[in-house]
Amino acid sequence: MASGAMLRAYKFDRYKTKKKDGEDKRGTVALSLAVSDVAAAKKAFASDQSVVNGVVLARDLVNEPPNVLFPVEFARRASELKKLGVAIEVLDVKAMEKLGMGALLGVAQGSAHPARIVVMRWNGGKKGEAPVAFIGKGVTFDTGGISIKPAGSMEDMKGDMGGAACVVGLMHALAGRKAKANVIGAIGLVENMPDGNAQRPGDIVTSMSGQTIEIINTDAEGRLVLADVLWYVAKKYKPTFMIDLATLTGAIMVALGTDHAGLFSNNDDLALRLATVGQATGERVWRMPLGPDYDKLIDSQFADMKNTGGRYGGSITAAQFLQRFVDDIPWAHLDIAGTAMGAPKTEINQSWGSGYGVRLLDRLVADYYEGKK
Repeated sequence: MASGAMLRAYKFDRYKTKKKDGEDKRGTVALSLAVSDVAAAKKAFASDQSVVNGVVLARDLVNEPPNVLFPVEFARRASELKKLGVAIEVLDVKAMEKLGMGALLGVAQGSAHPARIVVMRWNGGKKGEAPVAFIGKGVTFDTGGISIKPAGSMEDMKGDMGGAACVVGLMHALAGRKAKANVIGAIGLVENMPDGNAQRPGDIVTSMSGQTIEIINTDAEGRLVLADVLWYVAKKYKPTFMIDLATLTGAIMVALGTDHAGLFSNNDDLALRLATVGQATGERVWRMPLGPDYDKLIDSQFADMKNTGGRYGGSITAAQFLQRFVDDIPWAHLDIAGTAMGAPKTEINQSWGSGYGVRLLDRLVADYYEGKK
């Protein structure tokens, strides 16, 4: 009840200087809950409150305007998790160039704001135990690049970092409640802009994995960002599993609307666990297919692959693209384009930015991986 009340009460109005007639002018409202054991209730709620705070953080990040929350500022805010005991590493452009992250850097090269990768580590499990890993797409604004988007509703593309926002909120939740698990959270932060130095359709870039990618459409940029971050996390940390979250395709909204996130996975156990905790938390997922017939749609005549497979099955071919960078590690991809922003209002969310995924993934860790091998 307390968690629901806090989530329902959330508002993002920090940029409003005046209240219009009819808007709520009551200010803070105190809510008291009658319980049989106050001390026990407070103790029980402490963990839930950390999760709520993580959701609120994710919502704040998604709702921020893009002239405020660009990659460097996003990295700064993520770095504030140090206060909770989260170890932070920030990779700048030089570090990414040294690692050969040509896919991510190709997206960022048209922006005046340099790219960043932030790696957050929570070491709450056994020493030496392999971590679980969560990776988020963080395109702080997406014009589409040279393949520019239509003007209508382009302002919503400030929310194209909903996956990264979720990962930061999740790490806040896990650290706040001192989760007994080793967890990696990694986010790739870029802005996709169409200036004279921007990536072009027809360009071929080399990813950190060494695989080459022909750029067919510069608006299929999120998968390029994730490709290098997924490979980096897989090789450096060798996690038990990887889950990426991304506002990746409009196609997933055509398929599933805005009530389910699309779930793609190479591992049935991981997929089933995500579906189970999705039902428990109300942050629902629906599994979509993967397979060689879809994978061949992203083969390129000039490079190892191309960054889009065409109109049909667009969310599936995007997932097939990502699967080429997970190195056989158990993996799931959550396409949250319909659920992270502009989703239908619910009893516990009246915000444009929903914070989708924080409660889902916190529950996954708590139910299946915390304090367990």
